[in-house]
Amino acid sequence: MSVRPSSPWTFDFGRMSTAVAAVIVHAGAQPEEMPQHRHVQGQLAMVLEGSMTCEVPGAMWMAPVHGGLWIPGATPHGNRVAPNSRVCFLFLGVEMDALPRRCCTVGISPLLRELALHLAGLPHERQHGVQAGRLRAVLLDQLETVATGPLHLPVSAEPRVRRMAQALTADPADRSTAAQWASRLAVSERTFARLVRAETGMSFGHWRHRLQVMVALQWLSSGATVQQVAADLGYNSVNAFISMFKKSMGVPPGRYLAQRHARPAQTPNADN
Repeated sequence: MSVRPSSPWTFDFGRMSTAVAAVIVHAGAQPEEMPQHRHVQGQLAMVLEGSMTCEVPGAMWMAPVHGGLWIPGATPHGNRVAPNSRVCFLFLGVEMDALPRRCCTVGISPLLRELALHLAGLPHERQHGVQAGRLRAVLLDQLETVATGPLHLPVSAEPRVRRMAQALTADPADRSTAAQWASRLAVSERTFARLVRAETGMSFGHWRHRLQVMVALQWLSSGATVQQVAADLGYNSVNAFISMFKKSMGVPPGRYLAQRHARPAQTPNADN
């Protein structure tokens, strides 16, 4: 099995001969994208720097910085690693009781992260050696203790809702009202509201807040200040952003980050 650290998209899933394989992707000035595909192996994406999104049928997931995104085997999915980002992918050829049969965010301990990075860095001729076998055994033990949680955004294949979702994902600072979006999509405001709820299970306002929370968590985890994030998301005041964040996450951004730092194995639950 050949592992190319710069290109996980060329990974040969059909010839994977170990329980766990690790690959690292470095995105340069342009994003690294893989159209929708599927494979029997489960996939755990760990964001080391920057950000990564994954679209599965009915939802878009955002891998948390310094955390992971679990995609069960045989799940159709497409990945997008943002420019100047670095992601480690673990491919699991065995079932893990701690990892559900649905997508979820995963807490990544420092030990698990270092084990994955070390495995990814082993040269091809050492991938089946004794050391690699010990690494995989410890790595699998660590995966049995991970914490999981939801951090996803419902999406839809319905053309009008998808157009809105793509536009707001590309520009989360867009403050257009529901009435303005209805006009863009050539429907009444009432029809727009019903359409979004029917396709996503959320109101337009709730859906946009969920998107903004996901983006804010990425930026905050990458070192941006609350003030910077509030401004970049188009809020007129920091307090307005903090209020939205607290309503979605239960605590203000500063306290959330402090709790996350104190409990690195936990992942945020955007439904709380």
